[in-house]
Amino acid sequence: MAVVNHPLVAASLAILRSKTTASADFRRALQEVSVLLLGHASSAWETVPHEVETPLKTCMGEILARPLVLVPILRAGLGMLDGMLALLPHATIGHIGVYRDEKTLRPVTYFCRLPATISEAQVVLVDPMLATGNSACEAVGLLKSSGATRIQFICLVACPPGLERLRSQHPDIDIITAAIDPELNEMGYIVPGLGDAGDRYFGTT
Repeated sequence: MAVVNHPLVAASLAILRSKTTASADFRRALQEVSVLLLGHASSAWETVPHEVETPLKTCMGEILARPLVLVPILRAGLGMLDGMLALLPHATIGHIGVYRDEKTLRPVTYFCRLPATISEAQVVLVDPMLATGNSACEAVGLLKSSGATRIQFICLVACPPGLERLRSQHPDIDIITAAIDPELNEMGYIVPGLGDAGDRYFGTT
């Protein structure tokens, strides 16, 4: 579990929180902070030695030990994916569609398409918010049932109930976030949070 304390992360998060931020600026800030969070997450990835021939001499370098799979939880996670792909254009993409029943706040899975190589990969699951934790737990369960064993979860804002649920059900998952907010409201939204990230990113508010 890591809360990324970085000036650029904090600055982007302030833009994302503001209710006056337009969709275009929200998209840019979300992509930027996603890259920064990914940079933190990637510091734990395994590498292996690799011989490189420079214009002057052969030397030893390092390459990633495992293929990478990025998996957004639809639809808000797509906004984080856009920025990450700029850094990792060769990553394979999976998709998990989960929506929250507004009455029960329980997750409902409507789509899951994952790469066949997921058991060999370093998997990064992304969703802007970790609120109740139900959707994240559902998504992690789907990843594990497909063979994934190395999973990180990156979000922008988490809260104690979501963290507790994800940690209790999947204690092996590494969680990276930009902030932990104190509570959920009666609708299951993080407070103060930043509103509905999907609506704000896609301009459907």
